Parts: sequence; structure tokens; C-alpha cells
Amino acid sequence: MHTIKITDRFFTNYRDLVREKMIPYQYKVLNDEIAVNIERERNDNSIPNEKSHCLENFRIAAGLRNGEHYGWQFQDSDVYKWLEAVSYSLMEKPDDNLKAIADSVVDLIALAQEEDGYISTYFQLKCPERKFKDLAWSHELYCAGHLMEAAVAYYEATGSEKVLAVARKNADCICRYFGTGKGQTRGFDGHEEVEIGLMRLYHLTGDENYLQTAVYFLDERGQNPDIFIEQSATEHDGKPDLSGILSFPKTYFQIHKPVLEQDTAEGHAVRMMYLATAMADVSLTTGNKKLYEACKKIWHNVVDRRMYITGGVGSSVIGESFTFDYNLPNDTMYCETCASVALMFFAQNMLLNEARGEYADVMERALYNTVLDGMALDGRHFFYVNPLEVTPEASAKDPGKSHVKPVRPEWLGCACCPPNLARLLASLDRYAFHEKDGIVFADLFMNAKAEFPGLTVEEETEYPWQGNVMFSLKTTTAGSDAKSACEIRMFAVRIPGWTAYTTCNAGTSTGRCTVEGEEAVRITLNGKPLVADSKICGKAAMLKDGYLYLTGPFEDDVLKLEFAMPVIKMSAHPFVRADNGKIAVMRGPLVYALESIDNGTGLNRLFLRDDTAFTWQFRTDLLNGVGIVKGKGYRIPDTAGRVWQEYPAEDSQAPLYAPYSSDLETKAECVELTWIPYFAWANRGINEMSVWIRQK
Repeated sequence: MHTIKITDRFFTNYRDLVREKMIPYQYKVLNDEIAVNIERERNDNSIPNEKSHCLENFRIAAGLRNGEHYGWQFQDSDVYKWLEAVSYSLMEKPDDNLKAIADSVVDLIALAQEEDGYISTYFQLKCPERKFKDLAWSHELYCAGHLMEAAVAYYEATGSEKVLAVARKNADCICRYFGTGKGQTRGFDGHEEVEIGLMRLYHLTGDENYLQTAVYFLDERGQNPDIFIEQSATEHDGKPDLSGILSFPKTYFQIHKPVLEQDTAEGHAVRMMYLATAMADVSLTTGNKKLYEACKKIWHNVVDRRMYITGGVGSSVIGESFTFDYNLPNDTMYCETCASVALMFFAQNMLLNEARGEYADVMERALYNTVLDGMALDGRHFFYVNPLEVTPEASAKDPGKSHVKPVRPEWLGCACCPPNLARLLASLDRYAFHEKDGIVFADLFMNAKAEFPGLTVEEETEYPWQGNVMFSLKTTTAGSDAKSACEIRMFAVRIPGWTAYTTCNAGTSTGRCTVEGEEAVRITLNGKPLVADSKICGKAAMLKDGYLYLTGPFEDDVLKLEFAMPVIKMSAHPFVRADNGKIAVMRGPLVYALESIDNGTGLNRLFLRDDTAFTWQFRTDLLNGVGIVKGKGYRIPDTAGRVWQEYPAEDSQAPLYAPYSSDLETKAECVELTWIPYFAWANRGINEMSVWIRQK
């Protein structure tokens, strides 16, 4: 066992926000206690937006109230994710009042559960005859997976077995119902998640049924690509499927091939990432190398060809889906918050399989950009979709961009993202370090104290604003077990992949690299320069797969890393049509964005030249304290070009098209541009935003 305590100012602010604002606010919304404006994610009148009704659905299912179910068939999962977030918050800081509220929710869930273990308020209240008969769209197993995850977390936080008993009873029901045995039904949920929940239960309880059922669901997926169509025809007595979901292609559900044969990220992005997360967990747990190889193929397809620079995934509103390689539009994309949360889950499980810095790099990219972008700085407004370019008028008037919001809504008709974000941020300590085979790995950088059997690590840093990171290492003996002091034999720290953007090769034998005469990574141990593949004070150092390894034992040793953090102009692969001729600005792990509140309207008329120089400064008075980038840019005026100079701006008689004139650029005015961190945009009212800007 190990403990990790985050003391980092940057993330403590977020975790305090989760505990003090998000969790109480979300409970009130789920309980219909406050009136909020619930927005539909897009122009679709079928999306419920009158109220949440989540907890009321449980009360009705429990027989405590009269009424009808309201909302999506997967609405129960909002409660389960909220409970999981509460669990992690209680681990960080006990709160008797919050625990009492959570206990009342646990009691309600237990009352709603049926005797055989089944629980899904939608089917219990609306169509009990259809239980497990509409797997393409029912989300029964999806909700069950979230119940299992919440139950494990709540047990770990409080020691209470009540909700764990509910989850196990539900899992036992599922294990009995599904499989290839006599009397069992062959099938799986249209939305992956139960596999993750079953694995969480297995890791806690050791019950082999949970592991085997998770393996079964993975193995069964894709064996019969027509399974949902066949079930619909059989179970609906030949009547048409009312959900309409079967009109989506088989790739939407990831059922077009068996999972071992899937080598590209297809379909609904959250489903795909949840599937990959479960695959990576099962491969690690069972030692299934073929499954891990399949995971790697999916991973590289996502990261190398289908992921946005912000760590967003899902490039189409249709099906909230992946599309094809290098298709990464900026103003019609989807990039659902849940998809980036799920990408972090996938990345962490890949990291547990194999310590490669690239996995933690993506985990970091998603966290600092798209994940944090999913929540406003007040903790009470949320993005479902995380765009890279926004024009408010287009969002309001273009049906194809109705999902692209210029500000975060108070709540969402499909409210999966807010509690998903809450549970991730509340559990962030679980992503900072991991231990495997006697090695402690520092994966994310934040002020923290970690205690492992045999090793204490104290980390100090001003990341992500500054690149200085210091680790104090001390070998310890846990209790009277002297053997535990030998369990941790090495410490490894990630050399961030973004240092390579400074033309650094983190694999050089010196462990150092330069950019414009400045060392991009400078490493010292006890004040002495550390060179890879050498020894200092008896400590051997080695660079491998993006990590710097240092051998123990440690006695008050101090390891310092100094990462240069210049502002970098990034470009996309030439095959990414949307970004040809454009650049994005990064510094360290953060992607930066332009907003019209700082730079005036018409961001599309801005461009940079090759000689643009950037400056960076930290502003305590802006957006709760952020670093900003400034640089010289150019704006094409409204009347640029010989023809348009003859007309006043916005003159209705001005021609829409005219012969090209170099005046369009030579008449451009020089302006000072300001970039803010992408995660902080849309906190100052409705305005334009763009991550990419043209480069001349």
C-alpha cells in the first residue's frame, strides 16, 4: 500500500473547487433542489432539458414516491459518478456532513435494487419487460459499471460495505445472465463501461467471476457484428427499433471486428476509450500480450493520427465519433470532456502495462488542456464539447455547429461530463505516481508527498508555470518489516515529451539537450550535474523510454530537474487539412488560445510572421492567476485590398469576391497579441476563440 498527498497550489485549488463547489452543486442539481438552465448539447429537441430528476427516479423505483421516470436511460450513472467523486473527496478530507448525504444516497440506491440484483431505474419504471433486451442502447451494463466503480471507491474511502454489497449483487446478477453457458444470454452493452467496473471489483475482492465476465464481454464484442440487429428483430417482435441507434454503423459500437483485430480508433469516442481502458487493464491482469499489442495499435492510431493538440478526441458531432486519420476540424469537432477523461484512463492503464513516457505525456496533455477546459473556474459551469475554434454567431445560427458553445452551460441535458470530471480531479493523486516491480515512477509533476513501502518521496515544483521540479528521496523501513525497505530499489522520473519540442533528444547519454544555447533539461543530484549511464554518490542513472532511472538506496538525496520552458510554435502534420499554414502556441504542457476579448473580433484575420518573438508572464490578477503569452502579430483590416478599400466596412454594396490583391497582407496592421491557457478560455463572457493562427 502507498499514500499520496497532493499539496500543489494549482491542483489543490481545483480539488478544493470539486469538494466545496462542484460536489454540493451537482448534488442539488441531481436532487432538483435548484433551478438551473439545462442546455441541450446540440439542436436536438429529443434531449431532455427540463430537470435532472436523477435522485427522484431512484425514489420512485424504491417505492418512496409516485411518478414516472424522466431523462435518459443512462441517467443513473450521473448519481454513481457523483458518489465516486464524493468518495475520493472524503479520502482527501473527511467531512461528516458530506458523508451523511452520501450515505443517504447509498440507502436510496439499495432500496431501488431488485431482489435478484438488477437495478436500472429507466427499465424498472418504464419498461420492465425489456430488461437486457435492448443492449444496443439500454446502457444497463454501462450504468452497472459506474455503480461498481463508485462502490469500490466508497468502500475504500469509508469502509462501508453497503453500496459494495449492492454492486456485488448487481455484478452477480450480470455474471449469471451473460455468457456462453447453459441458460445464459450472449451479448454485451452497446456502451462499454461494465468491463472497467468488473475489473475494479475483481481487484478489490479477488472474485474470479468478475474477471472472467469482464474477459467474456471483451472476447464476445465483434464476434457477431449483427448481434444488435438480430436482438432487435427478435426482441421487438419484428417492430422497428424505436431508439434509432441501430441506424449507426457497426463501428459506432466497436463491434465491426473482434477486439484483438481492431487496430484503429472507431466510432463513439468515449465508448472506444472505455473499451481500450478495459482492454489494457485485462491485459495487465491476465498477462495477455496479444491484448496489449491490440491496445498499442489503437493507442498509436489515436495519438499519432486522431488526437487534437489539446488532447481532445472525437472529430465529428455525428455519433460523437472518430472519423478518419488526420481529419481534425477545429470548429465542428466534438472533443467531449468525457472522451479526454477516458483517454487519461486508457493512458494510465497503458503506463501500468509498460513504463513508457509517451503514455504519461498524453495523460498530461489531456489533463492540462481538454480535461480542465471542461469546467469553468467557478466549478458550476461545464463544457460537453471542447472546441479549438469558436465564432459565437456560427454557434447560434449554424445547425452544424450548435454543439459548439461559446460559454459553458450551467448544466447539460446529457450530464455525463460534470460528474466524470469531478471524479477524475478528486482522484488525481492516483495519477501522480505509480509503483511496479520495485520501482516508483513520478508520472505527473505537482507538489506532493508520497509514501511507498520502503521509500518516501517529497516533490516540490511550480509546474505548469515553471519547469523546476525537485524530489527529496529517502529509503525507509515500514514498521518492523525490514524487507519492505528493499522493496523499492529504484526511482524513475518522466522527462516530458514536450521537451523534445525544443529540439531536445532526451535519450542522449549526457541527459542534457539545448535550445538556442540554453539547456532544455538540466539534471542534478545532490547539487552535482547528473549524467546518464554514470554514477554520482553511488547512485547509477539511466535514461530509458522517456524516464530517468536512479538506483537506491536513498538517504536524504535531492534530485532536481530544470526544464526550459520557451514558448514554442507548433505545426500539425501536413495531412491535417484544417491546420495547413497555421501554428499553435505551447509552453510546457499547456496549449494557449487567442480570445477576442484580448485581441479584438475577427480572429480569422490575424496572422504571424516568421520573426514573431514571444514573451511570457504570470498574471495574478487574471483568471485566478495564469501565465500569458504575448507576441507581435498582424491583422488584415476590414477594407484591405484595392476593391474593398472603396467601400466602408460592412457596406452592403461591397462585392463578395474580387481579384486578389497583395494589399490584403501588405496593408495589415501590426498588433500585440495575447494568448491565455486554453483551459481558461470562455470565463469572461461570450467571445471568439482560436487555438490555431495563420503563419506567413
